[in-house]
Amino acid sequence: MSDNVLVWLRRDLRLFDHAALHHALISGHRVICVFIFDRDILDTLPRTDRRVAFIWESVLQLKQELTALGADLVVRHGSAVKTIVALADEFGALAVYANRDTEPYAIRRDTEVEDQLVSEGRALHLFKDQVIFECDEVLNLSRQMYKVFTPYKNAWLARLSEQALASYPIRPHLHNLKQCAATALPTLPELGFEQVNVDYLQPGMDGGEALFNDFCSRIHQYRKARDFPAVRGVSYLSVHLRFGTVSIRELARTAHQMGGEGADTWLSELIWREFYQQLLWHRPELVTHTFKPEYDAIPFPNDSAYFTAWCAGQTGFPIVDAAMRQLNQTGFMHNRLRMIAASFLVKDLLVDWRWGEQYFALQLNDFDLASNNGGWQWAASTGCDAQPYFRIFNPTTQSLRFDLEGNFIRRYCPELAHLDNRSIHAPPAMPAYPAPLVDHGTQRLAALALFKAAGN
Repeated sequence: MSDNVLVWLRRDLRLFDHAALHHALISGHRVICVFIFDRDILDTLPRTDRRVAFIWESVLQLKQELTALGADLVVRHGSAVKTIVALADEFGALAVYANRDTEPYAIRRDTEVEDQLVSEGRALHLFKDQVIFECDEVLNLSRQMYKVFTPYKNAWLARLSEQALASYPIRPHLHNLKQCAATALPTLPELGFEQVNVDYLQPGMDGGEALFNDFCSRIHQYRKARDFPAVRGVSYLSVHLRFGTVSIRELARTAHQMGGEGADTWLSELIWREFYQQLLWHRPELVTHTFKPEYDAIPFPNDSAYFTAWCAGQTGFPIVDAAMRQLNQTGFMHNRLRMIAASFLVKDLLVDWRWGEQYFALQLNDFDLASNNGGWQWAASTGCDAQPYFRIFNPTTQSLRFDLEGNFIRRYCPELAHLDNRSIHAPPAMPAYPAPLVDHGTQRLAALALFKAAGN
C-alpha cells in the first residue's frame, strides 16, 4: 500500500471545519478527497431532482477549490460500497476517513464498507460532524433516550461547552493534500439528470456563507418573524445543513454567543434537529411505524383523490394550496406551512401521515429523514412529544393568523389575487379555483373519532 488515505465526502460538502478532513490531514498521510454520486440513491429519483443539481453545483465548487490547491476531488458515479472500496484499491489507500451518518441506509452502507476494507487490511475511520451531540451522547438519568423535547433541550444545553463547539481547522494542514492532476467532473446529463436551475438556493460553501451572513443580520427578529411565510423571517439554511455546505458547529456557536430571544429560538430549532436524529438512531423502525404503537394501524380512509388534490395544491383551502404549490415549484416549504399542510392531510382529509411524509421526501430540497419523519409524526399526533391528537389546526384560522393580508396566498394562488384580504382566506365559488374538498368541522369530528377509537 502507498502512504495515501481517502476522505470520503458525503453530507459534508465543504473545506472548512470538517472533522474527517481535519483528522486525515493531521494523520501524516497524503490525503485524496473523493465524492461518489451513489446510484443506490440516485436511481430512485426523478430526472429533474433539484437536490442532485444542488449537490452537483456544490461538488463543482469543491473541485475547483481543490484544483486551485494543486490537488483534486475525485468524483465517481456508481454503487457507493463497491466504488469506495475500488477507489481505496486504486489509490492504495491505507484508510478511508468519513463523517458519520446515522440514517438507517447509511449505517448499513458503512458497515458493508468497513467489512470489505478490513478484509483488505484497510480501515474506515468515522467522525462526528453533522451534529453537536449524536446518538446516545444525551441521555436521561436512567441512561435512556429522551422522549420529550424540553428535558432533552435542557440536557443538551447543560452539556454544551467550548470544546463541543470547537471547529476542526483545515487550512493550516492543506499541504498534506496529495498533489495530482485534475480529473473530469461528470455532467448532470452524464449522471442521468436534467440541468435544473438552483441558483435561488445559492449552492455550495459560498452560498451557505452568504445566506448565514444575511440571517445573522436579522436573527434578532427570528422569534417574531419565523411564523409568517410572506416575510423573510427564517434562515433558509436547511438545505445547506442537509448537505453540509455550512458547519453546524459554526451555526450553533454563533447563535449561542449572540444570545437574545431570536438567536435562542433559532438554537432551539437546531436542537430539535438533533432530538429527531437521536430518536431515529434509537428507534430506526420509526421510518415506517408510529412512535405510539396504538396509532400504527389507524384505519384512515385514504381517499386517493383527496391525496392527489392535496399534492397538486387544489384542495380549495388557499393556505394549504399555496403551501403545496410553493413546495412543488421551488422544493421549499416554510415550517409553519409544513405543520398546516401536514395537519390538514391527516386530520381534515383523513389520509395516513406516511403518504404525506413520502411526498415531502420526494419534493423537499432539504429532505432529512429524521426531521421529516419527526415533523410528520408530530403533526399527526403519532410521534414522540407530538401535539395531542385533539389539537387540529383550522386552516382558515391559521391562514388569517399567519398571512393576514394574503400576500403569500396571492403569490402562489394568483387566481385569488383579486380578492380582498378577508375573502382570500375562504374564497367564494369561482370557476378558476376549486371548492373546498371537505368541511373542516365535519372532518375534525371524524378525526377525533378515529384517534379515540385507536387509543381505546
